[in-house]
Amino acid sequence: MKHRDNLKNFLSTDLYCITADKYSLGRGNIETVKQMINCNIKVIQYREKDKDMKEMYEECLTIRELTRERGVTFIINDYVDLAIRIQADGVHVGQNDMPPEKVRKLVGDKMVIGVSTHSPAQANKAKILEGIIDYIGVGPIFATQTKEDGCEPLGLEYLNYVVKNINMPFVAIGGIKRNTIKLVRNKGSRIISLVTEIVGAPDIADRINEIRNMLSSSHPSNVNPR
Repeated sequence: MKHRDNLKNFLSTDLYCITADKYSLGRGNIETVKQMINCNIKVIQYREKDKDMKEMYEECLTIRELTRERGVTFIINDYVDLAIRIQADGVHVGQNDMPPEKVRKLVGDKMVIGVSTHSPAQANKAKILEGIIDYIGVGPIFATQTKEDGCEPLGLEYLNYVVKNINMPFVAIGGIKRNTIKLVRNKGSRIISLVTEIVGAPDIADRINEIRNMLSSSHPSNVNPR
């Protein structure tokens, strides 16, 4: 893997936070991100499907400044052009988006690139592209309401495969809740994403502290070392 300065937060984090405006109890993405940053979240992905580009651009400009000031890695989901325009730290793409090789040519060597994977074949393809790709998303582990076009939940079988066979950073994602996070952690996930559990919490700070207490009491049997 090529070294990128903004990888340091990603590789040392526990929670990979993602925006979801319609689940944020009316707070909106900017206020949600402020609260995440105040809780020492080090990686935040901007993911929106229902907003026009102008609104997303304006939100991301503000979030870019907030994250830059606090040394938080800021990743844009899907929109490579938006990531370039606001000088994000990274971009995350899906299986039906622009190929990672093309993304790398557009963003250069400074941005982190993540790719969603949903099967051993996709994970192995990503492994071959390590150096172009910096990390993968593994999921959805459980059923999720935040991606209407997402695939069926994969359970823990695919997660087990990645832990045992794919030696690159990954984020466990998809329908993970407080009552399942220890299970996911103990299967070997070092970096975990909970979306609605965090953005939809009445008190985001209390929720993040609660989740981190759960993680600190877990003992993963085979946590991915990268």
